[in-house]
Amino acid sequence: MTTIVAVKKNGYAAIAADTLTTFGNTRLHATQDASHDKILQIGDSFVGVCGSAAHHLVLTSLLAKMPDVQLNSKAAIFETFRKLHPILKEECFLNPKEDEEDPYESSQITALIANSSGIYAIYSMREVFEYTRYWAIGSGHEFALGAMHQAFARCDDASDIARAGVETGIAFDKNSDTPITLYKAKLAQN
Repeated sequence: MTTIVAVKKNGYAAIAADTLTTFGNTRLHATQDASHDKILQIGDSFVGVCGSAAHHLVLTSLLAKMPDVQLNSKAAIFETFRKLHPILKEECFLNPKEDEEDPYESSQITALIANSSGIYAIYSMREVFEYTRYWAIGSGHEFALGAMHQAFARCDDASDIARAGVETGIAFDKNSDTPITLYKAKLAQN
């Protein structure tokens, strides 16, 4: 799958990701993939998407067409993805089934968001979390969280902490590989 991380520290938000794409046991390295960046820029937000490779193209296309996409708060992210869900089903033929016991239909999307308002994650049933320091998603997330936990007290730069998280995901997760892409946003003053 992937390792994607977001970090908030000292007035900046950083988001970073590995660039490997996998199809079962087949690995598509960044040197062979013209679209290897897992982080989209949507307005002033950076959105790191994991899961199906189709999500990247679908989100790029649909969010560009949606009027007034807002990704700068928990409520705004929820509303954006709530409005996006029926479009995913109708125009892109999303299969919203995960488990019969699920309380809501799944959008099948997991993403981290970094922008001037902070760092957030959106999960498949449109659950939105805002993080105060750092978070990770993807198959390498546990390794990345451990590395960022250690790096957070030692590093002043959000980019350095994010890089440490993805590098550790790459070192231990078979579905993550170099190069790393990294983006940074200055946080708005409250």
